[in-house]
Amino acid sequence: MYRMESAPGAKTVIDGREFDYFCGTGYFAFQGHPEIVRAACEAVQKYGIGTATSRSGYGNNPVLLEVEERASQFFEEESALYYVSGYLGNAILLQGLAARYEVIFVDAESHYSVRDGASIANKPIISFAHCDAEDLAAKLSSELKPSQRPLVLSDGIFPVSGEVPPLSEYVRVLANFDNSLICVDDAHATGVVGKKGQGTFEFCGVQGEGRYSSGTLSKAFGGHGGIIAGRKDFIELLRTGSQIPYASSAVPAPAAAATAKAFELLMKRPEIRQQLWDNVLYAKDAFRKLGFDDIPDNPIPIICLSSADVDLESLQKRLFERGIAVFYVPGGSYSSVPAAGAIRVAIFATHTKEQIDRLVSEMGGLV
Repeated sequence: MYRMESAPGAKTVIDGREFDYFCGTGYFAFQGHPEIVRAACEAVQKYGIGTATSRSGYGNNPVLLEVEERASQFFEEESALYYVSGYLGNAILLQGLAARYEVIFVDAESHYSVRDGASIANKPIISFAHCDAEDLAAKLSSELKPSQRPLVLSDGIFPVSGEVPPLSEYVRVLANFDNSLICVDDAHATGVVGKKGQGTFEFCGVQGEGRYSSGTLSKAFGGHGGIIAGRKDFIELLRTGSQIPYASSAVPAPAAAATAKAFELLMKRPEIRQQLWDNVLYAKDAFRKLGFDDIPDNPIPIICLSSADVDLESLQKRLFERGIAVFYVPGGSYSSVPAAGAIRVAIFATHTKEQIDRLVSEMGGLV
């Protein structure tokens, strides 16, 4: 088992050796950003590690409330709900919205958190084919009874394949069903895609009523916890409809302070997101020239390289020997992994063009 011995970034120390690091989810390398680290240190000195209670009592310390205030500004919403783990966001949404739908329709390749959230909701669950609007339409027509309202549930960005569901097509399909809802898990999209970084609904141009997302703050934001933003009445609905936010412990104070600072940085410095997009497009173009023709031309920072003709596990090991860390995922071992397995490449805003060129060059010499 490998040991990471530094904050994850474009250069990361693993087992005592520095690597060009193309793994994980720290798309802005905020986990080691000096301003974010300083905010965490100041918070732990002032507030200690955490509140030692849930937020239902006296656990609302200033940094927790600051995260919600900054999130409201970032998403341009009236209010926000900050909770201990992004993994729980789907459960919170589905519990809070329980009175507004009868049947859940979930993408067959959705992340475990999506499926666990659906299970906790205690409603009928129907799977539809991965990113397939036609199959969704067929399942809606065949499975819904008269007067039943559907809720469609999916990842916003799938964690290994990097795919974005066809949300505009889902919206078109659901136009035939009154009071329908769409929820997406935006773990890999929050802060990353959309002109303002507001996630996949913004990226796909389908923000609006009946469309809800939950975000993870331990990835691009470099902090911790989960976030849901919306109108005040909607956030209050979640507070009262799900026991998770206030029955669970609050996010530790240093992680919350780091998260608040990350929101501040992304609002003040949109060029950080532009740098990420520039790096992603540069890397994807280079991999296409290497022969990976099916890489989509979009700013999603997850590049999925799959081939039945290449020993991908061996490729990962040989790159590691050369000081480059990428991640091999066997087929069937995780959600949204191609059957042949995949090399998952994560691009960061802090990667240099030279690092990307070296990755592609070394890989080209090995495949």
